[in-house]
Amino acid sequence: MLRILGKASSINVRKVLWACVEIGIPFEREDWGTGFRSTQTPEFLALNPNAMVPVIQDDDFILWESNSIIRYLASRYNGAHLYPTEARAKARVDQWIDWQASDLNKSWSYAFMSLVRHSPEHQDSQALAAACSNWSRHMEILDRQLDSTGAYVSGDEFSLADVPIGLSVNRWFETPLAHPNLPAVSDYYERLSRRPGYRLYGRNGTP
Repeated sequence: MLRILGKASSINVRKVLWACVEIGIPFEREDWGTGFRSTQTPEFLALNPNAMVPVIQDDDFILWESNSIIRYLASRYNGAHLYPTEARAKARVDQWIDWQASDLNKSWSYAFMSLVRHSPEHQDSQALAAACSNWSRHMEILDRQLDSTGAYVSGDEFSLADVPIGLSVNRWFETPLAHPNLPAVSDYYERLSRRPGYRLYGRNGTP
């Protein structure tokens, strides 16, 4: 059985858990990370030298990096309905997965650390205002895309890209800041909330 190492409250661990539900992969999860077993131990570092969760063990195969993990799981376990094999359809899904990791994540990091984690190093008012504005700008990009597709981020069907994007949308709505009116994002959030995997793992690891 697939072994997943990482606490369920981690947004990156939840990517893997939600993907497993969508694909239909049974798994066992172990609590690792802040508040649980340390990722700085020799045992964990032998699996991931970056000391970060999630990590999966699939038989004798070890893999880290959440987006690499969900792509691997979809490719290995008959997840073509989420991650197409046709080159252009697959590239469209990859485009939005990579956008979430490279652009959207960076846009919300300062605001999230300030407003949710209350980090003392992230309390500069000007930097916070700039971060909130940048986050809103990226969510407006997503809103336009969702308005164009009318359904999901890469098209009219749910795909692997909706897992990381959907979790980021949850983070957006759960962070206490001024949210511009983004009707397509709001509709998308409700649409995702009807999925069993999202109800289990989409809202901070609690049903």
